Amino acid sequence: MTYFRKILQFAKPYKNFAILNIICNIFYAIFSTLSFIALIPVIQVLFDKTKRVSKQPVWDGLSGAKDYVTDYFNYEVTQRVNEDEVSALIFICGIVVLLFFLKNMFGYLSSFFLTFLRNGVLRDVRDAMYKKILELPVAYFSEKKKGDTISRITADVNEVQTSFLSILELIVREPLTILFTIIAMLLMSAKLTLFVFIFLPVAGFVISLIGKQLKRKSNLAQEENGHFLSIVEETLSSLKIVKGFNAEQKFYSRFQESTNRLNGILNSLVNRQNLASPTSEFLGIFVIVIILWFGGHMVLVDGTLDAATFIAFLGLAYNILTPAKQISKASYSVKKGNAAAERILSVLETPSTITDAPDAIDKKSFEKEISIKKVNFAYEDETVLKDFSVTVPKGQTVALVGQSGSGKSTIANLITRFYDVNSGEIELDETDIRKIKKASLRDLMGLVTQDSILFNDSIRNNIGMGKDNATDEEIIDALKIANAWEFVKDLPKGLDTNIGDSGNKLSGGQKQRLSIARAVLKNPPIMILDEATSALDTESEKLVQKALENMMKNRTSIVIAHRLSTIQNADKIVVMQKGEIVEQGKHQELIDVNGTYKKLVDMQSFE
Repeated sequence: MTYFRKILQFAKPYKNFAILNIICNIFYAIFSTLSFIALIPVIQVLFDKTKRVSKQPVWDGLSGAKDYVTDYFNYEVTQRVNEDEVSALIFICGIVVLLFFLKNMFGYLSSFFLTFLRNGVLRDVRDAMYKKILELPVAYFSEKKKGDTISRITADVNEVQTSFLSILELIVREPLTILFTIIAMLLMSAKLTLFVFIFLPVAGFVISLIGKQLKRKSNLAQEENGHFLSIVEETLSSLKIVKGFNAEQKFYSRFQESTNRLNGILNSLVNRQNLASPTSEFLGIFVIVIILWFGGHMVLVDGTLDAATFIAFLGLAYNILTPAKQISKASYSVKKGNAAAERILSVLETPSTITDAPDAIDKKSFEKEISIKKVNFAYEDETVLKDFSVTVPKGQTVALVGQSGSGKSTIANLITRFYDVNSGEIELDETDIRKIKKASLRDLMGLVTQDSILFNDSIRNNIGMGKDNATDEEIIDALKIANAWEFVKDLPKGLDTNIGDSGNKLSGGQKQRLSIARAVLKNPPIMILDEATSALDTESEKLVQKALENMMKNRTSIVIAHRLSTIQNADKIVVMQKGEIVEQGKHQELIDVNGTYKKLVDMQSFE
């Protein structure tokens, strides 16, 4: 219940609906009990003439309230019976119908108000989950399966919502119904009620044994649900590779293994849950039979209980069964919901390692230089950068080159603060970037990655991501600089053309040029190009390279390059090997040195 209590914090904004729900549940419980109590005087007056009251009772204080209410009701019924037995019957039936109508009306109203609370909590938990996903560092998701995260924000949140209804009924409606019913039973016959309660704890103990493993089974089901969603997500994002390598059967077998495991877990879970209702009902009927035997003995042999009261008592005893059964079902549901809440809270309570310092500043402009000083960095146990230092003056282009795995892209991740350095400093105008607010730091930077990351939306919305309310003219200018307008203007809907999931309706070169246009439109003072031309064919590369050169004029640029032909005009080329700088200088200077850079150029000249 610890996790569920934390989830209940989301209900605070909806406390008015909760209060209205509780009020309606109180009335529901009252009328539920009264509907059975009303049967006693009816049976007594109609079938036992000695119970008729011809004299109007007199109020004798609170101590005699029970007898006064009973006698007054009997008096009203007696008056009508004496006048006209049919009208008396109509009056009695009307009372019963009214009580059951009020009971069901308040039952509906309690559910009506609960709906706003449940759906509000559902929305707020989802919003909090998504916000947290956006806040968490990139490193968190490199260790997690996407499908598992999707499962937590969908299936687990739905499970919590379902359980949320159950726990509110568990706390308010059903316990109140049982409480009022027990009070009424005690007033009728304390001896018979105490006899009933000898057997109820035994029944409760048997029911509790069934639910012992529900939380564990539910957790396994939710984990497996996340696993098979991961397989679906991987299949959809890698469909060309799956088909190209004829791996359909392999992936289908993996998926079947997961769904078979989930099937086994769910069968066990649902069967155990389904066992709750018949078990509680059978035990309840068993208790009713015991009451019939013991109560019947009190009526027929001892004469300590009249028949009408005993019949109403039986009705009230059965009235306990339904809420007791609901409580047992709700307790199982809560166990499942608690497992889901645990998985949700494990995301919500994950501390974000990349946060703004308390004294972080808003930096609106870039004036001098980016300075990387003695930086060391490792992904878990794998060291990527060792004592790395470089300075990028304002207005200059610095290129980072080297073999794959030399740490080039890591520099881009550290400058944009997707990750924080293990030791050393990265400074912007002599201010540590950890002392600058993340939002203002990233506002100063434009990023074009090796993979063209586009969204299933129009070209207009993809390009305008970095600049709200950009005009069509500004978007078209950015597309022209990126040499993308030539193909965009020929599309059926122009800027409003939807480019499909991940931009898959376009070629690799077209997607990359749109990514560049997006960075151009943002117009930041610092541009980070992480192998921005690697996905382009030779012709597109030449077009984009010229566009990039135009864009980088009078702009500070850090270019991570695979194709060395694209960075020959850089102000400084930094050659990296295993996280360390082995050479640096201008293109011709490094060629003349005849070292690592020259070897890389010679190797690519044969490609």
